[in-house]
Order: sequence, then C-alpha cells, then structure tokens
Amino acid sequence: MHDIPAAFGLAFALLVSGDPDLWEIVLLSLRVSLTAVAIACAIGLPLGAALAVSRFPGRMGVVTLVNALMSLPPVVVGLGVYLAISNSGPLGVLQLLYTPAAMIIAQTILVAPIVTALTRQVVEDLAREYDEHLRSLGIGWAGLVSTLLWDARYSLITAALAGVGRAIAEVGAVIIVGGNINHVTRVMTTAIALETSKGDLALALALGIILIAIAIAINAALMALRGTAGRLAYV
Repeated sequence: MHDIPAAFGLAFALLVSGDPDLWEIVLLSLRVSLTAVAIACAIGLPLGAALAVSRFPGRMGVVTLVNALMSLPPVVVGLGVYLAISNSGPLGVLQLLYTPAAMIIAQTILVAPIVTALTRQVVEDLAREYDEHLRSLGIGWAGLVSTLLWDARYSLITAALAGVGRAIAEVGAVIIVGGNINHVTRVMTTAIALETSKGDLALALALGIILIAIAIAINAALMALRGTAGRLAYV
C-alpha cells in the first residue's frame, strides 16, 4: 500500500524545487504538442475554410469523413505512423522512429481533423451570414476564404486550443512511435504511465498536477476568448 499523503508531499516538493528531470519532461511535452498543433493549424485552417465555401459533388461525404476523423483512435494512428516510419516502412530511410519528430507526426494526424472540422463549421456559419454581401463585392474564391478566416480569427483560436488539449493529453500514439525513452522522447503522459507502473507516485502525481493545470489554463483561455469574440462582434 502506498503512503498517499507522503506521495503528494514529495510531488509538491518536486514542483517547488525545480527538479530538472520533471521540467525536462514538461518542456518536451509542450514542444512536441505545440509544434504538432502549429502544423495541424497550417493544414486545417485553410482546408476547413475551403471546404466551408466550396460546393462540389460528394462534399457532404467529405464533411462526414472529416468529422469522423475527429475521433480517430490514438493507438491506431500510432500503429499507422509506426508502420510508415519503421525500418521496413516506406519512410524508414528517414530514421524517425523513437524521435520527437515521430511524436509530432502522430499528434498532427490526430489534431488536424479537429482543427479542420471546427474551422469548417465556424467559417460555414459566417459565410451563410455574409455570403450575399461578399459576393456583391466581387470577391473571388481565394479572397472569400482569406476574408472569412480573418473575420473568424477569434473563434478559430478556440479550435487551435481544442487541438492543444487533445495533443497534450495524448498517450497511445506517442508511446508507440516515441518509445518513452528517458531524456529523448519521454513526455508527461507516458511518464505518468511508466512511473505509476513502477510505483513512483511522487513524479507521476507532480506531472499529473501540471497536466491538470495546463488543461484548466486551456479551458480558461477558451472561455476568455469566447467572451472577447462575443464583445467584439457587437463593436
């Protein structure tokens, strides 16, 4: 039986002492997740906006597919990336397996559909509201996409933050392609799983506290942005 109060005490001691191993894991988690979200936004924002303003046969099928990809099982994504970048895979020559780059690829695949689907919904609602006005100005397709993306920028930040939430809490895919190697690919979620299995609850609890703090900060940012966007809509 673990001494739970003692474990919490050690966890808080790790947090306030600036334990280098703990903060190395936290910083790597943030670097991997934020890089993946940035790449996912670069793909998902224009793709979602283009899907919102375009009309073509089979569009609803594409929308349904994008929405379905939002719930991709992380372990399946991890397996797919593993097969692609393993030594016998088509991208094996790049030697990406068990590196932070592999983890970024897996998280990008998980986050991009979320950003695309949320962007499509936001921009489509906005296009329905301003469509007649924008078309009367003679704005072309590319101009329409860029104008709507800019006008929806506050709402789209919430899409990016939703992606951060998904990426930072992910464990299944990153442990398959990252391998949870100490000082190389160990991030918060994989470290929590490992340290708990070893019985080292202090480090697991300290990382869990930081992970919860990040989740609370993301949700607080989402609420603040929604409030800001609502106020600016009436300026």
